[in-house]
Amino acid sequence: MTLVDYLYYVIMPILVISAILIFWRVLKGPSIADKVIALDLLITTGIGTIGVYSMIYRHSTLLDTALILALIAFLSTVALSYYLEKRKRK
Repeated sequence: MTLVDYLYYVIMPILVISAILIFWRVLKGPSIADKVIALDLLITTGIGTIGVYSMIYRHSTLLDTALILALIAFLSTVALSYYLEKRKRK
């Protein structure tokens, strides 16, 4: 089994299944903090999927997209956390 076979037949299905379960958490999360964490995890899973896809098909340009997506996910998580913290104080 080569690395590409391992990525294609083991890692990609795990990422897809985890994305489905995380999306379920985004929809049914009991609180808004759970939904924010699940959304951040969903974006992180998407970054992993982009990384695996770029390794399988040897497209290094997709890694730039993953990097930008990671930056946006980090900033949105910080902004939503700040918003939730401010909302608690009022």
